[in-house]
Amino acid sequence: MNNELFDALTILEREKNISKDTLLEAIRQSLLQACKNHYGKTEASNVVVNIDPETCEFEVYAEKTVVEQVQDELSEISLTNAKMQNSRYELGDIVRVEIKSKEFGRIATQNAKNVILQKIREEERKVLYNEYYEKERDIVTGIVQRYNSRNISINLGKVDAILNNEEMIRGESYRLNQRIKVYVLEVKDTPKGPKILVSRTHPELVKRLFEAQVSEVHDGIVEIKSIAREPGSRTKIAVWSNNPDVDPVGACVGIGGSRVNAVVDELNGEKIDIINWDENPALLIENALSPAEVIYVSADADDKTATVVVPDLQLSLAIGKEGQNARLAARLTGFKIDIKSETQARESGDLMDEDEYYDEDEYYDEDGEYYEDGYYDENGEYYENEEYSDKAGDSYDDGAGDNYENQAGDYDQETDEASELDQKEEAYDDPEEPEIQE
Repeated sequence: MNNELFDALTILEREKNISKDTLLEAIRQSLLQACKNHYGKTEASNVVVNIDPETCEFEVYAEKTVVEQVQDELSEISLTNAKMQNSRYELGDIVRVEIKSKEFGRIATQNAKNVILQKIREEERKVLYNEYYEKERDIVTGIVQRYNSRNISINLGKVDAILNNEEMIRGESYRLNQRIKVYVLEVKDTPKGPKILVSRTHPELVKRLFEAQVSEVHDGIVEIKSIAREPGSRTKIAVWSNNPDVDPVGACVGIGGSRVNAVVDELNGEKIDIINWDENPALLIENALSPAEVIYVSADADDKTATVVVPDLQLSLAIGKEGQNARLAARLTGFKIDIKSETQARESGDLMDEDEYYDEDEYYDEDGEYYEDGYYDENGEYYENEEYSDKAGDSYDDGAGDNYENQAGDYDQETDEASELDQKEEAYDDPEEPEIQE
């Protein structure tokens, strides 16, 4: 009998993932309950059940106090009966008296069985809850099981999940026995077992799908900084690389678009825009409005507002169909974006012509610094009195008070006539140039 019990517990442990110690504790509690029912006692504090976990051998006994006159048979034993077990017992000693479990009545046995089954069900629910609670905020693969009035039951293997109508992608159809990936929103512990709510519309679903497809995202080399999604239509994600040698956009797109296409297929053709994340709000907004071109961006990091100027012909592209592109860009960046065409911006004063920033005798550089009667080159060098410089920052004097540059980047210290003579000599020396006749 004990071997059969041991085998049964081993099978339950393997199939239900319930530990054998938990099952043995359930049996111990059931035997205690059977004792209470058999003897008609609401409490049996002196009853002890010992079970050997290795062999499943168990014994049930009552601890009785040795007295001269017995008033409670369950908790007391006479001195005469105690000495029959062991002659060394004296008054006040505790004697262990075995209780035969076979003597329990049918009702007590049935109650003990119910206690064991109830404990097994409780442990099974607890195991399922813990298993799926660990998958909360993650994606799982399920099979479409059945349609209800406003939701779909998705079988996850050991338990069914609920896909509510508001968590379904609009226009997406599901077939019975179809395998789909869903995002686990919440796992609740209920008396009937874990209640699992899943979603197909949550933005994190896209992130988890990229983690599954892109190893750089899974390993943390590439981070998905922000996601904006309109389920079933379009998604924008901003990515950043922690390794300067890794292109974050290229890693997410994959060779020939293989990685991003796998995500698009899972989402039934939903368009996905992948852009570079930038700490500079203006650059981030410019990237977020892709594929539209941007002329000018003014961003207020404190108020989270931005004004964007685009070419006249790009205005509709920047806004998108029914405002979708601008709406997703605003969600992605967290800025309230005001998009204007170039013509509108000039009329409102948000964008000025280039000649309005400086005239012939004064100049404002890109940092707002003012220079009068001078020039400011791209290397940050300022020159007065019509002094010019080349890209290397070298300046040249032609002897007449004006400075010029030659392509070789060398100073010409001679007069204009000497310079012309040098050019002629160079022309004679160059075999590819025709001879110059004096």
